[in-house]
Amino acid sequence: MKSINKIKLLIFIILVTTISCSISDQKNKKDLSTNEYQEIIKNDYEISKPTKGGNTTLILFGGFPENASDIKRKFHFLEKAKQHQMTILYMNYNRKLWMTKEEKNEMTKRLNSIFSSNNLPTENIHIGGFSSGGNITLLLSNHLISAKSEVQPKGIFIVDSPVDLLELYKVADRNLERNFSETSVQEAKWLKNLFNNELGLPENGIAKYKEYSPFTSETNHMSNLTYLDGLKIRFYSEPDTLWWKENRNYDPIDLNAHWIEKLVNELKINLPNSQVEYITTSNKGYRENGERHPHSWSIIDKDDLLNWMLKNANDVQ
Repeated sequence: MKSINKIKLLIFIILVTTISCSISDQKNKKDLSTNEYQEIIKNDYEISKPTKGGNTTLILFGGFPENASDIKRKFHFLEKAKQHQMTILYMNYNRKLWMTKEEKNEMTKRLNSIFSSNNLPTENIHIGGFSSGGNITLLLSNHLISAKSEVQPKGIFIVDSPVDLLELYKVADRNLERNFSETSVQEAKWLKNLFNNELGLPENGIAKYKEYSPFTSETNHMSNLTYLDGLKIRFYSEPDTLWWKENRNYDPIDLNAHWIEKLVNELKINLPNSQVEYITTSNKGYRENGERHPHSWSIIDKDDLLNWMLKNANDVQ
Protein backbone atom coordinates (compact mmCIF):
# COMPACT_ATOMS: atom_id res chain seq x y z
CA MET A 1 0.00 0.00 0.00
CA LYS A 2 2.80 2.37 0.93
CA SER A 3 4.51 1.52 -2.35
CA ILE A 4 1.37 2.44 -4.31
CA ASN A 5 1.07 5.75 -2.44
CA LYS A 6 4.70 6.55 -3.22
CA ILE A 7 4.09 5.86 -6.91
CA LYS A 8 0.99 8.10 -6.89
CA LEU A 9 2.96 10.85 -5.18
CA LEU A 10 5.77 10.54 -7.70
CA ILE A 11 3.31 10.71 -10.62
CA PHE A 12 1.67 13.79 -9.06
CA ILE A 13 5.04 15.54 -8.68
CA ILE A 14 5.97 14.75 -12.28
CA LEU A 15 2.63 16.07 -13.55
CA VAL A 16 2.87 19.27 -11.52
CA THR A 17 6.46 19.84 -12.65
CA THR A 18 5.58 19.18 -16.29
CA ILE A 19 2.60 21.54 -16.22
CA SER A 20 4.67 24.20 -14.44
CA CYS A 21 7.48 23.90 -16.98
CA SER A 22 4.97 24.03 -19.83
CA ILE A 23 3.42 27.23 -18.49
CA SER A 24 6.87 28.69 -17.95
CA ASP A 25 7.93 27.76 -21.48
CA GLN A 26 4.79 29.34 -22.92
CA LYS A 27 5.43 32.49 -20.92
CA ASN A 28 9.04 32.62 -22.08
CA LYS A 29 7.98 32.10 -25.67
CA LYS A 30 5.46 34.92 -25.36
CA ASP A 31 8.07 37.25 -23.89
CA LEU A 32 10.51 36.28 -26.62
CA SER A 33 8.00 36.90 -29.37
CA THR A 34 7.23 40.41 -28.12
CA ASN A 35 10.93 41.22 -28.19
CA GLU A 36 11.71 39.67 -31.55
CA TYR A 37 13.14 42.08 -34.10
CA GLN A 38 13.87 41.70 -37.76
CA GLU A 39 16.65 43.37 -39.68
CA ILE A 40 16.08 44.69 -43.19
CA ILE A 41 19.18 45.77 -45.08
CA LYS A 42 19.00 47.65 -48.37
CA ASN A 43 21.50 49.72 -50.33
CA ASP A 44 20.26 53.06 -49.04
CA TYR A 45 18.87 52.16 -45.62
CA GLU A 46 18.68 49.60 -42.84
CA ILE A 47 15.71 48.86 -40.59
CA SER A 48 15.40 47.25 -37.17
CA LYS A 49 11.74 46.64 -36.39
CA PRO A 50 9.58 44.42 -34.18
CA THR A 51 7.91 41.47 -35.85
CA LYS A 52 4.69 42.38 -34.05
CA GLY A 53 3.23 45.58 -32.67
CA GLY A 54 4.83 48.95 -32.16
CA ASN A 55 3.61 52.37 -33.27
CA THR A 56 6.77 54.50 -33.17
CA THR A 57 9.47 54.99 -35.80
CA LEU A 58 12.80 56.77 -35.36
CA ILE A 59 14.65 57.91 -38.50
CA LEU A 60 18.38 58.54 -38.06
CA PHE A 61 20.88 60.43 -40.21
CA GLY A 62 24.59 60.11 -39.45
CA GLY A 63 27.46 62.55 -39.66
CA PHE A 64 29.17 63.45 -42.92
CA PRO A 65 31.01 60.14 -43.55
CA GLU A 66 28.62 57.87 -41.61
CA ASN A 67 26.44 55.18 -43.15
CA ALA A 68 23.73 53.09 -41.49
CA SER A 69 26.11 50.57 -39.93
CA ASP A 70 28.23 53.41 -38.53
CA ILE A 71 25.18 54.92 -36.83
CA LYS A 72 24.30 51.54 -35.29
CA ARG A 73 27.83 51.11 -34.01
CA LYS A 74 28.21 54.61 -32.58
CA PHE A 75 24.72 55.25 -31.25
CA HIS A 76 23.59 52.23 -29.24
CA PHE A 77 19.89 53.01 -29.05
CA LEU A 78 18.39 49.79 -30.39
CA GLU A 79 18.23 47.98 -27.03
CA LYS A 80 16.35 50.94 -25.59
CA ALA A 81 14.00 50.95 -28.58
CA LYS A 82 13.26 47.25 -28.18
CA GLN A 83 11.85 47.87 -24.71
CA HIS A 84 8.99 49.77 -26.33
CA GLN A 85 8.78 48.03 -29.71
CA MET A 86 10.14 51.02 -31.61
CA THR A 87 11.24 50.77 -35.21
CA ILE A 88 14.53 52.39 -36.20
CA LEU A 89 15.24 53.40 -39.78
CA TYR A 90 18.96 54.06 -40.35
CA MET A 91 19.56 56.09 -43.49
CA ASN A 92 22.55 55.64 -45.80
CA TYR A 93 22.30 59.30 -46.73
CA ASN A 94 25.48 61.20 -46.02
CA ARG A 95 28.15 63.57 -47.32
CA LYS A 96 25.61 66.39 -47.32
CA LEU A 97 25.73 69.67 -45.40
CA TRP A 98 22.54 70.92 -47.05
CA MET A 99 19.80 69.78 -49.42
CA THR A 100 18.62 71.27 -52.69
CA LYS A 101 14.90 71.45 -53.43
CA GLU A 102 15.25 68.49 -55.80
CA GLU A 103 17.02 66.45 -53.12
CA LYS A 104 14.29 67.22 -50.60
CA ASN A 105 11.63 66.10 -53.06
CA GLU A 106 13.52 62.91 -53.87
CA MET A 107 14.10 62.05 -50.22
CA THR A 108 10.44 62.71 -49.42
CA LYS A 109 9.39 60.25 -52.13
CA ARG A 110 11.98 57.76 -50.93
CA LEU A 111 10.81 57.89 -47.32
CA ASN A 112 7.18 57.46 -48.36
CA SER A 113 8.21 54.41 -50.37
CA ILE A 114 10.30 52.94 -47.54
CA PHE A 115 7.48 53.34 -45.04
CA SER A 116 4.92 51.85 -47.42
CA SER A 117 6.96 48.88 -48.64
CA ASN A 118 8.10 47.91 -45.14
CA ASN A 119 4.84 48.63 -43.31
CA LEU A 120 6.51 51.04 -40.90
CA PRO A 121 4.30 52.81 -38.36
CA THR A 122 3.54 56.44 -39.13
CA GLU A 123 1.60 57.37 -35.98
CA ASN A 124 4.63 58.56 -34.03
CA ILE A 125 7.65 59.52 -36.11
CA HIS A 126 10.82 61.13 -34.79
CA ILE A 127 13.83 62.17 -36.84
CA GLY A 128 17.34 62.71 -35.49
CA GLY A 129 20.73 63.53 -36.91
CA PHE A 130 24.31 63.96 -35.81
CA SER A 131 26.55 66.75 -37.16
CA SER A 132 25.75 67.28 -40.86
CA GLY A 133 22.94 64.75 -40.39
CA GLY A 134 21.35 67.27 -38.05
CA ASN A 135 21.23 69.81 -40.88
CA ILE A 136 19.51 67.19 -43.03
CA THR A 137 17.07 66.50 -40.20
CA LEU A 138 16.10 70.16 -39.92
CA LEU A 139 15.78 70.85 -43.63
CA LEU A 140 14.04 67.60 -44.51
CA SER A 141 11.58 67.76 -41.60
CA ASN A 142 10.56 71.25 -42.65
CA HIS A 143 10.01 70.01 -46.21
CA LEU A 144 8.06 66.91 -45.12
CA ILE A 145 5.60 69.11 -43.27
CA SER A 146 5.30 71.74 -46.00
CA ALA A 147 4.77 69.03 -48.64
CA LYS A 148 2.18 67.28 -46.44
CA SER A 149 4.06 64.03 -46.81
CA GLU A 150 2.75 60.79 -45.34
CA VAL A 151 5.86 60.88 -43.15
CA GLN A 152 5.15 63.56 -40.55
CA PRO A 153 7.54 63.95 -37.60
CA LYS A 154 6.21 64.64 -34.12
CA GLY A 155 9.65 65.49 -32.84
CA ILE A 156 13.19 66.01 -34.09
CA PHE A 157 16.60 66.16 -32.44
CA ILE A 158 19.89 67.56 -33.66
CA VAL A 159 23.33 66.69 -32.28
CA ASP A 160 26.10 69.32 -32.49
CA SER A 161 25.33 70.34 -36.06
CA PRO A 162 26.88 73.19 -38.11
CA VAL A 163 23.52 74.93 -38.52
CA ASP A 164 24.95 78.16 -40.00
CA LEU A 165 26.84 77.46 -43.24
CA LEU A 166 28.06 81.02 -43.64
CA GLU A 167 29.62 80.94 -40.18
CA LEU A 168 31.11 77.54 -40.96
CA TYR A 169 32.85 79.16 -43.93
CA LYS A 170 34.24 81.85 -41.62
CA VAL A 171 35.49 79.18 -39.19
CA ALA A 172 37.33 77.55 -42.10
CA ASP A 173 38.92 80.91 -42.91
CA ARG A 174 40.11 81.33 -39.33
CA ASN A 175 41.47 77.79 -39.24
CA LEU A 176 43.60 78.46 -42.28
CA GLU A 177 44.95 81.62 -40.69
CA ARG A 178 45.72 79.85 -37.42
CA ASN A 179 47.36 76.87 -39.12
CA PHE A 180 47.21 75.09 -35.76
CA SER A 181 46.56 71.45 -36.61
CA GLU A 182 46.73 69.37 -39.76
CA THR A 183 43.19 68.12 -39.17
CA SER A 184 41.73 71.63 -38.98
CA VAL A 185 43.71 72.89 -41.96
CA GLN A 186 42.74 70.01 -44.24
CA GLU A 187 39.08 70.28 -43.25
CA ALA A 188 39.18 74.05 -43.80
CA LYS A 189 40.66 73.67 -47.29
CA TRP A 190 38.06 71.10 -48.22
CA LEU A 191 35.17 73.21 -46.86
CA LYS A 192 36.25 76.39 -48.61
CA ASN A 193 36.65 74.55 -51.89
CA LEU A 194 33.20 72.99 -51.53
CA PHE A 195 31.50 76.24 -50.59
CA ASN A 196 33.28 78.33 -53.22
CA ASN A 197 32.28 75.88 -55.94
CA GLU A 198 28.71 75.24 -54.81
CA LEU A 199 27.60 78.39 -52.96
CA GLY A 200 30.07 81.00 -54.17
CA LEU A 201 32.41 83.35 -52.33
CA PRO A 202 30.53 85.11 -49.52
CA GLU A 203 32.04 88.46 -50.52
CA ASN A 204 30.20 88.11 -53.82
CA GLY A 205 26.87 87.54 -52.08
CA ILE A 206 25.33 85.16 -49.55
CA ALA A 207 22.07 84.34 -51.34
CA LYS A 208 23.02 80.68 -51.85
CA TYR A 209 24.06 80.31 -48.21
CA LYS A 210 20.68 81.64 -47.10
CA GLU A 211 18.89 79.39 -49.58
CA TYR A 212 20.47 76.17 -48.30
CA SER A 213 21.46 76.77 -44.68
CA PRO A 214 19.12 75.95 -41.81
CA PHE A 215 20.06 79.30 -40.27
CA THR A 216 21.99 82.40 -41.33
CA SER A 217 22.64 84.44 -38.22
CA GLU A 218 24.19 87.37 -40.08
CA THR A 219 20.77 88.27 -41.49
CA ASN A 220 18.71 86.30 -38.96
CA HIS A 221 17.41 84.19 -41.85
CA MET A 222 15.55 80.98 -40.97
CA SER A 223 12.85 80.59 -43.61
CA ASN A 224 13.98 76.97 -44.12
CA LEU A 225 12.57 76.12 -40.68
CA THR A 226 9.24 77.95 -40.53
CA TYR A 227 7.14 74.80 -41.02
CA LEU A 228 8.62 73.28 -37.87
CA ASP A 229 6.27 75.39 -35.76
CA GLY A 230 4.33 73.00 -33.55
CA LEU A 231 7.04 70.33 -33.33
CA LYS A 232 9.02 69.17 -30.32
CA ILE A 233 12.63 70.09 -31.13
CA ARG A 234 15.81 69.22 -29.25
CA PHE A 235 19.35 70.44 -29.82
CA TYR A 236 22.34 68.78 -28.16
CA SER A 237 25.91 70.01 -27.86
CA GLU A 238 28.87 69.79 -25.52
CA PRO A 239 30.56 73.22 -25.54
CA ASP A 240 33.87 72.13 -24.02
CA THR A 241 35.79 75.31 -24.79
CA LEU A 242 38.95 74.04 -23.07
CA TRP A 243 39.10 70.87 -25.21
CA TRP A 244 38.55 72.82 -28.42
CA LYS A 245 41.20 75.36 -27.44
CA GLU A 246 43.80 72.73 -26.62
CA ASN A 247 43.09 70.48 -29.60
CA ARG A 248 42.06 72.92 -32.36
CA ASN A 249 42.93 76.35 -30.94
CA TYR A 250 39.25 77.26 -31.32
CA ASP A 251 37.60 80.25 -29.71
CA PRO A 252 34.01 79.91 -28.43
CA ILE A 253 32.70 81.56 -31.61
CA ASP A 254 34.17 78.68 -33.66
CA LEU A 255 32.09 76.02 -31.94
CA ASN A 256 28.88 74.62 -33.42
CA ALA A 257 27.39 75.16 -29.97
CA HIS A 258 27.73 78.93 -30.31
CA TRP A 259 25.52 79.06 -33.40
CA ILE A 260 23.14 76.39 -32.15
CA GLU A 261 22.42 78.52 -29.10
CA LYS A 262 21.69 81.54 -31.30
CA LEU A 263 19.35 79.46 -33.45
CA VAL A 264 17.55 78.07 -30.41
CA ASN A 265 16.94 81.58 -29.09
CA GLU A 266 15.48 82.63 -32.44
CA LEU A 267 13.32 79.52 -32.74
CA LYS A 268 11.79 80.13 -29.33
CA ILE A 269 10.69 83.55 -30.56
CA ASN A 270 9.70 82.68 -34.12
CA LEU A 271 8.13 79.24 -33.56
CA PRO A 272 5.70 80.02 -30.72
CA ASN A 273 3.88 76.68 -30.99
CA SER A 274 7.04 74.56 -30.77
CA GLN A 275 8.72 73.21 -27.69
CA VAL A 276 12.38 73.97 -28.33
CA GLU A 277 15.03 72.65 -25.95
CA TYR A 278 18.77 73.18 -25.88
CA ILE A 279 20.62 70.50 -23.91
CA THR A 280 24.29 71.04 -23.13
CA THR A 281 26.42 68.31 -21.61
CA SER A 282 29.75 68.04 -19.86
CA ASN A 283 32.41 65.35 -20.30
CA LYS A 284 30.06 62.96 -22.11
CA GLY A 285 31.65 63.15 -25.54
CA TYR A 286 33.74 60.05 -26.27
CA ARG A 287 34.39 58.11 -29.44
CA GLU A 288 34.07 54.32 -29.72
CA ASN A 289 37.74 53.78 -28.90
CA GLY A 290 37.44 55.80 -25.70
CA GLU A 291 39.01 58.91 -27.18
CA ARG A 292 37.72 62.12 -25.65
CA HIS A 293 35.84 64.20 -28.24
CA PRO A 294 32.87 66.49 -27.48
CA HIS A 295 31.63 66.16 -31.07
CA SER A 296 30.19 62.66 -30.61
CA TRP A 297 26.93 60.71 -30.54
CA SER A 298 27.65 59.79 -26.94
CA ILE A 299 26.62 63.19 -25.57
CA ILE A 300 22.98 62.05 -25.83
CA ASP A 301 21.43 60.65 -22.66
CA LYS A 302 19.62 57.71 -24.27
CA ASP A 303 17.18 57.09 -21.42
CA ASP A 304 16.16 60.73 -21.39
CA LEU A 305 15.78 60.74 -25.18
CA LEU A 306 13.63 57.62 -24.99
CA ASN A 307 11.34 59.17 -22.37
CA TRP A 308 11.07 62.34 -24.45
CA MET A 309 10.01 60.34 -27.50
CA LEU A 310 7.46 58.34 -25.51
CA LYS A 311 5.99 61.52 -24.08
CA ASN A 312 5.74 63.05 -27.55
CA ALA A 313 4.01 59.91 -28.80
CA ASN A 314 1.35 60.26 -26.11
CA ASP A 315 0.79 63.98 -26.66
CA VAL A 316 -2.20 64.93 -28.79
CA GLN A 317 -1.25 67.29 -31.59
